[in-house]
Amino acid sequence: MLYPEIVVAGCGNPLFADDGFGPAVVEELLRLELPDTIKVVDAGLGGPHFIFTLLDPECTKRLIIVDIADFGAKPGELATFRVEDLPPGSYRDIHSWDLTEPLQRLNGAIDITVIGCQPGKVTAPEFELGLTDEVQDAIPRTVRLVLELIGVDYGTAIENLRKEGRQRETDGETCSGES
Repeated sequence: MLYPEIVVAGCGNPLFADDGFGPAVVEELLRLELPDTIKVVDAGLGGPHFIFTLLDPECTKRLIIVDIADFGAKPGELATFRVEDLPPGSYRDIHSWDLTEPLQRLNGAIDITVIGCQPGKVTAPEFELGLTDEVQDAIPRTVRLVLELIGVDYGTAIENLRKEGRQRETDGETCSGES
């Protein structure tokens, strides 16, 4: 499907520590069996600019962006933002490109939610692989939140993984990294 009804885009770069949060969430979501009307993409570093090629307001009803966001909380805390909550210039990528303006243009035509995770450490321009423990621990909560927003039952999605042998049976563990 060229233009899906729902697009979930994980933004960020795993080379810069917690900036890899969005792609890590996408990796978990891609393990799940989701309806054909949902497209989950690792939008990478320049993702917010390229992701707009996957959107057609005639077909696409919802865009969920998963990214790090500095909103003054403790590392690993999550917050959801609507486009109207983002003042001009407040949501920028690592190259300081303002992302609020293109999102504002789509607002109203497409339902847009940004899920932000407070980073603990972003090392750009220096490379450092791996998320901090607090941000790693936020991945399962973010997966649950995304599934809730797109109307997919978390328990059913995880059970399907187990049946397919892609999820190990453990006491309460459901996403990799969750304990």
